[in-house]
Amino acid sequence: MRSFSLLATLLCLLSFPAHADLKVVATVPDLAAIARAIGGEDASVQSLTVSTQDPHFVDARPNLMLELNRADLLLAVGLQLEQGWLPVLQTGARNPKVLTGASGFLDCSQFVQLLDLPKGEVNRSQGDVHPAGNPHYLFDPRAALKVARGIAARMGQLAPDKAQHYQSNLARFTQELETARAGWEKRLAPLKGAPVVTFHKSLSYLADWVGFEPVGFLEPKPGIPPNPSHVGQVLALARTRKARMLLQEEYYPTSTSRLVASKIPAPLVELPGGADFRGGKTYVQRMDEVVRRLEQALQGKGT
Repeated sequence: MRSFSLLATLLCLLSFPAHADLKVVATVPDLAAIARAIGGEDASVQSLTVSTQDPHFVDARPNLMLELNRADLLLAVGLQLEQGWLPVLQTGARNPKVLTGASGFLDCSQFVQLLDLPKGEVNRSQGDVHPAGNPHYLFDPRAALKVARGIAARMGQLAPDKAQHYQSNLARFTQELETARAGWEKRLAPLKGAPVVTFHKSLSYLADWVGFEPVGFLEPKPGIPPNPSHVGQVLALARTRKARMLLQEEYYPTSTSRLVASKIPAPLVELPGGADFRGGKTYVQRMDEVVRRLEQALQGKGT
């Protein structure tokens, strides 16, 4: 009887959780970090991916479907960044609240002024081109703030009794981010106008914010691995333009990048692909690390 009573108690606890927080799931760690800043103690937040993963390519595992099954709100980068894996998870989760078009689904790209909108018809021969625009907007803290406002508004709609708390948290996040941004821009002022080579065409928003000029990409087309002929052309251009550094996210291979950087010569700067959300890092801390690595490269120090 004692074992039966204990089992019944556990089942009751599982069926009626003590905290009825808004359950938020984000496709990438940066969105999760922003949502955690907004939700505070009044929301539970999970990320479907980690910062060391290329968000274009994610394995749609059953445990991720389980996360979505329990979610009240799904935050997506949009612009087809997650098209190879998120629809499978949405269908498998059997949760109508987070299906595209439902109130529990938020495409955060709608809040951002988009860059790199392709001209003319887009097809697979052009590589991994995003026809609606470049999805890597979270490298720009100005865009991240717009996204935070959109997230706070939707969370308030889904949990009206917590809406004021979300707005208060948004105000704190805004102050922290704007104060940090002012300092970052001073530290990175020497990079304005500087020629830079990147691995993938994913740093357009960072370039637009900081002011550096991408003069070449090691990928011949987005998502297509570098080949010797193209790399030789980029190296020649980088030398002619006196490129200050070569930039790429940490989840891309470094062998070609290190070789090219050594021959320019210029420092190779590996940037975090997102906030270490599961390690407790915030969006501001993630961007501070991006700025630190760029600043060290400007000063001729290793990153």
